[in-house]
Amino acid sequence: MNKTIFITGASSGLGKLTAIHFAKMGWNVAATMRTPDKETELTKYSNIKIFKLDVTNVQQVRTAVEQAIAAFSRIDVVVNNAGMGTYGALELADEEDIDWQFAVNVRGPINVIRAFLPHYRANGGGMFINISSMMGVTTAVPTGSLYNMSKFALEGLIEGLYYELQPLNIELRLVEQDGSSGNNFVNNVIWNTNEDIKDYDAITAKVKRMFENIDSSRLEDPQNIVDEIEALATGASQQFRTLVGQSSKNLVALRNSVPIEEYLEKVMANFK
Repeated sequence: MNKTIFITGASSGLGKLTAIHFAKMGWNVAATMRTPDKETELTKYSNIKIFKLDVTNVQQVRTAVEQAIAAFSRIDVVVNNAGMGTYGALELADEEDIDWQFAVNVRGPINVIRAFLPHYRANGGGMFINISSMMGVTTAVPTGSLYNMSKFALEGLIEGLYYELQPLNIELRLVEQDGSSGNNFVNNVIWNTNEDIKDYDAITAKVKRMFENIDSSRLEDPQNIVDEIEALATGASQQFRTLVGQSSKNLVALRNSVPIEEYLEKVMANFK
């Protein structure tokens, strides 16, 4: 039987690219998204089935997982891809945006993992591939505290789960992508703003200019991330953490080579 992969956030970007890639490989694909009625591209593939899923809705997660298992009998790999990014000074953030950042990037993967664990235990194993970020390993730019928080939390969750799930033959993987990959993340950033508080304007403007001036020719090809997901899903790679993108590797190497005080000052110097 062909293997089956379950992907969250498959309506666009990395999620959609991954769904198409695995479909072309001959895998069955359970592609999930919040608005499946709007999807037209993935419906062209006979081995892709689409399911409605908002990862923050526990009941909807359970329903989508049950439907996918009923459709394919067995799920071999789950890719926790759905995510969002909030930038801007913490003081300026709306309460709803703070909660939403955590709900999507942390509680979402928790909901999906919990829903699949009975299935994986019954099958004697399975794999969760979790799309994180280099900003789950180290801070990269000012005004990213909420996004950093969510990805640091995801990294801690998955590392902690290793001890529970490894004896059950349930594998865990983290893919730490370069935030500029394909510019998809940069174009979808939510910025915290408050017209009455100007104290953060200078640093925020510098970060925005950095994003706007990213050289598109130097962006990491999203296909490189998909290739890493394939390597993990097929067992060609056994890495627990996979850093993708040279800028990610350089920044994390710097973080690991100097004291935290020195690292923070080096990053901050780029925005003074």
